Amino acid sequence: MTSLRGDSSGREPLLWVQLLGLAAWPLEALGLLVLLAGGDPGPFPLVERLFCWGLGALLPAFLFWRLPPDPWSLVLVQVPLRGRREWQRRLSALPSSLGLRLGAAAGTLPLLALVWWADRQGGIAWSLSPLATTPRLVVLLICSPLVALMLWQWHQLVQAIWLLSRPPSLVDSTVPLGLDQAQGQHLNLGLPLLLLPLLTSPPARANQPVEPVPAPAEDPAPAPPLKPISPPASLVPIETTAPGERALAIPRAIDQQQPPEDGQGSDLDQQI
Repeated sequence: MTSLRGDSSGREPLLWVQLLGLAAWPLEALGLLVLLAGGDPGPFPLVERLFCWGLGALLPAFLFWRLPPDPWSLVLVQVPLRGRREWQRRLSALPSSLGLRLGAAAGTLPLLALVWWADRQGGIAWSLSPLATTPRLVVLLICSPLVALMLWQWHQLVQAIWLLSRPPSLVDSTVPLGLDQAQGQHLNLGLPLLLLPLLTSPPARANQPVEPVPAPAEDPAPAPPLKPISPPASLVPIETTAPGERALAIPRAIDQQQPPEDGQGSDLDQQI
């Protein structure tokens, strides 16, 4: 894949837009089918098909051989000559090879097959054609610009693939194309209103050091639950029985649930 870093052909967004031109061919082929269905074929349908193909594909192919389509043009709009970047002018100054021209001119062959098929199958779309009951010559003249547009898109597709495959070192060593040379070496079509910014790639993160992620701190062990403290036992005074000493009250813990030691205390009180 073409790199988008630094100065390279892959940073030019218009080259990638040119690659999408071939995606419009199915819709344009459908439009050609509907248009050719409008006029009734004459006594020489073969000559009529060759006439439409020669006017829409063969003549533009000779023109494109002498003046290749400008890679910075989208037919209706183009990048202004004075507003083009130096890298764009370097790409325009690259000498085109014979293989590039032959590959671009080879687009006339599938267009011949397309015109032939659309004219033969035109009867299925006769009710949808806006050119119903239109003379055959008028229908062929209207279809010719559509065929020429498809050839233009084929040229731009082949040229965009070739430019995207050029190494940056080759483009750097090429002298930028001047303003007068750009007007005489390429076919510039469209209003000079197209200005697109360069494509940028996200910053690379492969060479950046990876910072270690600190491990989460372990939670301290939970403290054991506190045991409930039982209420203090009642304190009762105990008298000393040693002779000759004064009685002292010594507190002693007595369990409230302990039964009295003298089980007959209440009976003695009753007898007295």
